[in-house]
Amino acid sequence: MPKMKTHRGSAKRFKKTGSGKLKRSRAFTSHLFANKSTKGKRKLRKASLVSSGDYKRIKHMI
Repeated sequence: MPKMKTHRGSAKRFKKTGSGKLKRSRAFTSHLFANKSTKGKRKLRKASLVSSGDYKRIKHMI
């Protein structure tokens, strides 16, 4: 059986951390900033981890 190919769209969106968790960037960061609070926009800059429900599926794609 041949090797599985990496899902390129997922590979560009997710990175593995040192402990093996998956890091992702947050949504809602492209436009319409006038009606978002400064505090909210600052929180959107930080990366977060993939939720446990999605972890297995995304790990399989990468």
